[in-house]
Amino acid sequence: MSDPLPLGGDVTPGAARSLPAALWRAIRRDAWTLTCAIMVVAIVLLAVGADLWVAIEGQDLNENLDALGPDGLPAGALGGVSGDHWFGVQPLRGIDLFALVAYGARVSLLVGLGATVLATVLGVLIGASAGYIGGWWDRVVSWASDVMLGFPSLVFMIALGAVAPIEFPRQLLLIVVLGIFGWPRVARIVRAQVLSLSKRNFVSASRVMGGGTWHVFIKQLLPNLWAPIIIVSSLTIPSMIGNEAALSFLGAGVLPPTPSWGRTISDAIDYFETDPMYLVFPGLMLFLITLAFNVVGDSIRDELDPRSEGRG
Repeated sequence: MSDPLPLGGDVTPGAARSLPAALWRAIRRDAWTLTCAIMVVAIVLLAVGADLWVAIEGQDLNENLDALGPDGLPAGALGGVSGDHWFGVQPLRGIDLFALVAYGARVSLLVGLGATVLATVLGVLIGASAGYIGGWWDRVVSWASDVMLGFPSLVFMIALGAVAPIEFPRQLLLIVVLGIFGWPRVARIVRAQVLSLSKRNFVSASRVMGGGTWHVFIKQLLPNLWAPIIIVSSLTIPSMIGNEAALSFLGAGVLPPTPSWGRTISDAIDYFETDPMYLVFPGLMLFLITLAFNVVGDSIRDELDPRSEGRG
């Protein structure tokens, strides 16, 4: 995927203030963007209101062997899909699959958003300071980001998940690890924007008029960084959700009995030939949230990119 903003691109003053308008223009211009925005809202509401939706369905995360056939597979067609079990049930245990997906959405979004916030904060602080201060600090940050981007982070995360104490909150661990490995991409983009903005006339004028280093950064540079920051964040969220699912799939993510899309998908693979619906729903949700965030983020980027005429 391309960078959210061209590294050599420039942002216009007030770009951050036009972000809601850019999102609205993207939605009005492109029905596909509108559809994906609705999907994002729907999945977020599913995660936030998981307790409510599961209660409306009348199920929970408890085992229900009555929903299984004599062979341990869901009773009925399509994996046990019925009015009582909207997505069917889990083989062997009879746990309602809709409940697993709804509560798994809460875990995936919490880890994805938390890791994105941490990566963004670190990336903005490190990248902005490197671009503005320059010198040896800029060289250190550039070297560190190159090393981090080339480091086999997934292997490290799996190893860390295997040795981490069981009592340590696994969701917090995932947020911290994913956030630490996610800052270089944000830092590189922010650094490039700061270097570009530092050469703009309004920054030079502020310095000539006696503005100090802190004043120039806060009043002139930072307001024009919000747009690329929000854009890169919107495109980082799906990758963080995918990383959490991948780690849970490999057994290094959240621990049972906490629901997770990745672990549900991992469990469902063993039953794909006999109960494919067990894999379809959590896999479909992971695909939709990743697709939706990427499309919305790309649309916002295209609207705010001064070298683009917007999406056709």
